[in-house]
Amino acid sequence: MQLFKTKYNELSDELLFDKMSQGNSKAFDELYSRYAQMLIRYFYRMIRRDKEKAEDFVHDIFTKLIQKPELFDSSRSFKTWIFSVANNMCKNEYKKLEVRKNIHSADDSWLSVQDDQTNVFHEVHDQLFKEAYDSAIEQLESKHKEVFEMRHMDGLAIKEIAEILQINEGTIKSRLFYATKHLANHLKEFNPLIEV
Repeated sequence: MQLFKTKYNELSDELLFDKMSQGNSKAFDELYSRYAQMLIRYFYRMIRRDKEKAEDFVHDIFTKLIQKPELFDSSRSFKTWIFSVANNMCKNEYKKLEVRKNIHSADDSWLSVQDDQTNVFHEVHDQLFKEAYDSAIEQLESKHKEVFEMRHMDGLAIKEIAEILQINEGTIKSRLFYATKHLANHLKEFNPLIEV
């Protein structure tokens, strides 16, 4: 008889993985709930905003975890390891896309006025900012864009990004600085504190 019920939400990722690799489905469920949405957002951003493919990639990662738990490098944190796997999957996908030479599809979101209560000025401003931001991000070299998005979109720490990309923290900081400076220059018209 078990006296204490395991609180899976309080266990570390690494302990959950250990339990999952021994067939514990509750440990798997907890790991999945911690990382599935985060990874879907990561893949969605990295793979041409293809939600279906992002979901497929997350499914593939977790299937591999179940089938081959020995792939996990226990000398690393689970979070940085799983993002390293995700990063490698993206690189492999880029290689496939390069072979096929797919053309990047344009964003098809349109500004629409829904009713008299809609603040058109704010909608237009938001749309213009989004377009300027997307344009500025696309102008970045891929190495700067990748680091900026991992830091600010995925919420990863500099140390985690360095481990995932296998480069030193100083390089990460330099790339972040460059990306931030680039975006600040391209988006200064949207800063109310700066007179254009």
